[in-house]
Amino acid sequence: MSDSFKGSFDRDGYVVARGLFDTAEVDRLRDHYMTLRKRGSYGRDLVGVEPSSRDPLRRYPRMTQMHRWDETSLRWLLDARLRDLLVALVGSDPYAVQTMLYFKPAGSRGQALHQDNYYLRAEPGTCVAAWMALDRADEANGCILVAPGSHRWPILCIEKADTTVSFTDVTVPLPPGQRIEPVVMDPGDVLFFNGSLVHGSAPNTTTDRFRRALIGHYIEGDAEQVATYYHPALRMDGTPLRLEISPGGGACGEWSDGEIALTGHQTIERKHE
Repeated sequence: MSDSFKGSFDRDGYVVARGLFDTAEVDRLRDHYMTLRKRGSYGRDLVGVEPSSRDPLRRYPRMTQMHRWDETSLRWLLDARLRDLLVALVGSDPYAVQTMLYFKPAGSRGQALHQDNYYLRAEPGTCVAAWMALDRADEANGCILVAPGSHRWPILCIEKADTTVSFTDVTVPLPPGQRIEPVVMDPGDVLFFNGSLVHGSAPNTTTDRFRRALIGHYIEGDAEQVATYYHPALRMDGTPLRLEISPGGGACGEWSDGEIALTGHQTIERKHE
């Protein structure tokens, strides 16, 4: 790993490892998850499959925590290539706590700007995501949008999001003049980003393209607690470990059908060491 790779992560809060997984691997993973999704719903789905729904995200809802029952997902989450880059970026072996698969078919809503550690509540330190593109991800089909440098911010108080363009109902405010940048990726590229980085995505405005992505969430190796949803945490050799339970938190990005009040959502503000 070059100094510029680590430097970009430290400066901006994110960095892309281009071509970390090859085309054949990506093709197998894409086919694997399409097969799983077409078989129907699973116990840990946050939203059930509704094949006749007008909402594309109900026809292809995201999958979560697949590594707890799917060996392919577990192998990917603990892959040595991800582990080695994570260690280089954060300085220690991380703990693996989540897998997700976003299908994001044509016409889907995006996800409002947010910070992952609002949900994971990793303490001390933060979480880190490894977001791998299974299709080309660009502005047309709703690639990741990031606020460079926002990883230095505390966890922000939330406000109401526009649920006509976001499948989640909360977002975070941006200071005046803060730029948002698209991260265009090809299949097999992996985006690593800090848990405080403000990020999200716009709708998929294409008529015929998916924007599928496989995501792993990890917490820094000195973390002592994480939200209930992310237990048990795993060492990168696959063995579980016991951590304390953080108050609050929950599944990363809660589903919303439409306009929903913010009651019940806890806000937190935290200064970084």
